[in-house]
Parts: sequence; structure tokens; C-alpha cells
Amino acid sequence: MGQTTIPDQMTAVAVKDGKGPAEALHVVETPTPAPGPGQILVRVEAAGVNRPDILQRLGYYPPPAGSPDTLGLEIAGEVVAAAGRWQVGDRVCALLGGGGYAQYAVCDARHALPIPQGLSAVEAAGLPETVFTVYANVFEHGGLKAGETLMVHGATSGIGTTAIQMAKAAGAKVIATARGATKARQAKDLGADVAIDATAEDFAEVARAEGGVDVILDMVGGDYFAKNVAALNTGGRIVFIASLGGGKAELNIGQLMQKRAVVTGSTLRPRDADEKARLAAAVEATVWPWIAAGKVRPQIDKTFPLSQADLAHAHLEAGGHVGKVVLTL
Repeated sequence: MGQTTIPDQMTAVAVKDGKGPAEALHVVETPTPAPGPGQILVRVEAAGVNRPDILQRLGYYPPPAGSPDTLGLEIAGEVVAAAGRWQVGDRVCALLGGGGYAQYAVCDARHALPIPQGLSAVEAAGLPETVFTVYANVFEHGGLKAGETLMVHGATSGIGTTAIQMAKAAGAKVIATARGATKARQAKDLGADVAIDATAEDFAEVARAEGGVDVILDMVGGDYFAKNVAALNTGGRIVFIASLGGGKAELNIGQLMQKRAVVTGSTLRPRDADEKARLAAAVEATVWPWIAAGKVRPQIDKTFPLSQADLAHAHLEAGGHVGKVVLTL
């Protein structure tokens, strides 16, 4: 396939004054990025919107060294400048250090994966950040195995909806928590074996009645911590990926010792390029077959055109979404 003509300038989204509320997001014209050695350039068709984008917009989550200072951690589209395994015209989804809210984005060729057959660009754009995060935290750090039980907090978020499906695909039981009866029902519809309205029920009591849990994926933190420990089986693991309910918690060391529990956590974006490449290969080997088999499919809550990135952020911040919010180009 011949080389695609690449414009010198492109449309992208920037934050007025460097940080601010959702309304600070606006469209700008900026130079099209040029790929370096080992990088590909992708014509973006869709870009996932994630909570780290909101944190960066507010000034709390600066990009890693060498990454674009603009928002956007996952995209789907067409390769227009090739490297590594990719050829011009290939359709990929990719994990980025930044810069996804734009017509073109550069990424390490090793951090891109083929768009799974049968998925649209919008669906594929909701995969990389979410699937990489769930795989790394639930299956690598949490060590979830078939026959064990996973508890997922924030079950209707993009991460939550993906974690439910991936855990079920791996042969685990899933207990999901959400805030409100409607969201609990939605989590059940996505495949959770047990869904708990955390505003009306004590999730630790329900979990114990269900035989306890082996791994907990927690993006809430705060006062959930003590209940998490109470819900754990002996040898259980708690994995933190965010702290929306508070970054500090009181730890009962004796209870942790008695249960031989492990408390861990991680972030994805600051990992180095080689580690992300390793993770991409593991995801392609394990999760892509689940997608091909129809066991995992990204749940798309709502799409917005790139020019309405501000509305997309406001929608995500409002918290009523089920699954992913995606920008389209």
C-alpha cells in the first residue's frame, strides 16, 4: 500500500491556561507529530476518555517524560507511517503516553495491537487503557485464577465493566459493587454473579455470605479499606488503581496478618516503554482470544465528536456512565 499524504497541521484538543474545568478544553490547530525510531503514526478515528485525562486537565497528573503534554491515553485508527510489525493501512488500537485527542497520534509500535475482528474503531478505542489496566492489576498483581472470586468496586465504570467480563472469561466468580440499585442491576447484566448496591448494603457482609473474595479491584479507597479486608479470604489480595473515595485509610495490621493478605496497587502510564511492550504482548496473547470468542466486548456508554471533548469530560465526571466514553473524529 502506498504512503498516505500526511498534513503538516492537525486538529487537537488543548486545555486553556494549562489546567482548568471541563470547559477549558478547546480545539486548536497544531503541528502533526512526526514518529521517531520504532514509532508509528496513526490517523485517529476514535479516542477513549479516561479519569487520568480529567486528573491531567486539573493539573494533578503530568505526562511522563517524552510524552505529549496533551490529553488522550488510548486510540484506534489507521497506521499512516509504519514501523515494527505494522504496515501503512493497518488498523490498530494503541496505548499512548498522551496526545490521543487529535487527528494524528504517535506511539511506540510495540504498544499497538490489531483492532479485533468485528469491533468498530469506537469499540477498539475503549480497549487499551482499560484492558491493560485490568490485566496488569487483576491477573498479574492480583494473581486471579479460575475458581477464585473477584470483587470489583465501581463496577459500571469502563474499568469495572471490563474487569467483570475478563474475570468471567478466566473462569472466576465476580462480585460487583456499585452506587445505586440501577447500577447494581447493570453490573449483573454485564455478567457479575452477585451485584451489590453499596449505598444500601454492607458489601463485606454480602461477600462473606458468598464465601469471601480472593482478589479485590478497588478504585475507591478511603473507608472501603476496612471492609475490603473483612471481605477477604485467607491469602486474599487487594489491588488499588485509584482512590476516588480518599487516599488515606486506617490499617488493622493484626487482621492483615491473620488473613495473610497482600495490599498492592499500580499505575499504568508511568511504566517504561519496555514494560508496556511486555504487557501489550501478554494482553494480545490472553485477552484478544477472549474478544474473538465474544467473551469480552467493550461497553460504550456514549460518544462525542472531538470538538465536544469538554462535554465528554463533563459527562464522565457526572458519574452516570456505564462503560466507556469515546471521542470520534
